Amino acid sequence: MWRMTEWDMTPQQRLAFIEQCIALGVTSFDHADIYGGYGVEGLFGEALALKPSLRSQIQIVSKCGIKLISGRRPTHTIQHYDTSSSHIVASVENSLKELRTDYLDLLLIHRPDPLMDFDEVAHTFQRLRSEGKVKEFGVSNFSRHQFETLNKRVPLVTNQVEFSPLHLDPMFDETFDGLQDLGVQPMIWSPLGGGRLFTAGDEQGERLRLKIKEVADELNRPFASVVFAWIMQLPCRPVPLTGSGRIESIEVAVEATQFSLSRPQWFEILRAARGHEVA
Repeated sequence: MWRMTEWDMTPQQRLAFIEQCIALGVTSFDHADIYGGYGVEGLFGEALALKPSLRSQIQIVSKCGIKLISGRRPTHTIQHYDTSSSHIVASVENSLKELRTDYLDLLLIHRPDPLMDFDEVAHTFQRLRSEGKVKEFGVSNFSRHQFETLNKRVPLVTNQVEFSPLHLDPMFDETFDGLQDLGVQPMIWSPLGGGRLFTAGDEQGERLRLKIKEVADELNRPFASVVFAWIMQLPCRPVPLTGSGRIESIEVAVEATQFSLSRPQWFEILRAARGHEVA
């Protein structure tokens, strides 16, 4: 939902969009308190209020821990992280109000905070769960060690990280290995490289585009579907996010659940992404 403020939809159109997603089997909606300059959660809540019965059919994810400089937050004087108990609780309370719901299905710490006290965060998570305000907890953009350190104190259900054929780090820095070992599914942001897979003019981007198109033609599937399928084929079972407000793009993402790449096709895309053979 990151860019919902840019979609220029009426509340009724936003509600229709949510219902169309549900009809496709897409029921999880990813938020953060800061999205849209602290404006997206309110837009989503306004739409949800038109049909409150939809709440039981969806999962709402939100994040906290970043303080932006914003006209909506006049006391913020520097962009910084805040994972103190008081801020996490206040952020959740505000998200619940904006989203017009009694609970979040999943709350994530948005970024690793150098001043984060793992025990304090774990205690705060446990408190929010006991109060019925948050069902499950996770993190975003954490390293393997950071994830495992917090996970020792309170069970985490995901680490939302950037990954795409243009950004392979989690595959090789133990992030995915560690999550697979724990049986935890990562969430993936920017799976299409923020659109760069369609537009990047550099050598890597062009090489990848040609190879993905070749595989898409072989499978008779849409280009983006092949990228989503390539990601979901990893054994840690990643859950990609799509940031589009176009239902047609979400249909293409959903199509990726209907097929798999052959192992040679999968490695052809990896080779194009890295520019060299695996050995």
